[in-house]
Amino acid sequence: MADNSQNMSYKVGEAKGQAQEKASNLMDRAGDAAQSAKESAQETGQQMKAKAQGAADAVKNATNTNN
Repeated sequence: MADNSQNMSYKVGEAKGQAQEKASNLMDRAGDAAQSAKESAQETGQQMKAKAQGAADAVKNATNTNN
């Protein structure tokens, strides 16, 4: 009986360890996805800023107010 109880306890501990490892991997992936989204948003923001600056420069050049 004790042998069977030890075996069950081992299996429960093993399952718990596997579940913790899976949870940790999911959290790592979620963190990576969040970082990637942040970088993508920053890049998009920089592109929009550059386009806005280009448009402002074009207006200045068209109205000759850059002098």
